[in-house]
Amino acid sequence: MAVDVVNSSRAPEPVGAYPHARVVGNLVYLSGVGPRERGTSVIPGVTLGEDGVVIAKDIAAQTLSVFKNVRTILEDAGSAWENIIDVMVFLTDMKNDFSVFNALYAEHFAGIEATRTTIEVGALPTPIAVELKVIATL
Repeated sequence: MAVDVVNSSRAPEPVGAYPHARVVGNLVYLSGVGPRERGTSVIPGVTLGEDGVVIAKDIAAQTLSVFKNVRTILEDAGSAWENIIDVMVFLTDMKNDFSVFNALYAEHFAGIEATRTTIEVGALPTPIAVELKVIATL
């Protein structure tokens, strides 16, 4: 079975030693995808103070940026948003962010019927509030 490594030239650079995705058979496994922008330290929806600590966040802006990044990686892997079959969502503040995230998810995933797990985590590798782990078909 062929296994291909996918590193998108359009998606944000990984923050660790991992590829954007792997294609195994007819499945595409994405690494965790956050809302960063490629080639910059900009994180849509995150305002940092002079000390680098988050002073404000916009979960809607972060979520939409994550969705954009997932689409880009899927396209570069030869797949598409409509081929998503499973999503794992990591939120750092379930109480305050889930309703906004869930509404955007319902809008953007309408008709896709992907399975989903949403969990709250204490932190993510960069000062972000949402990350998605996705599996899709080719």
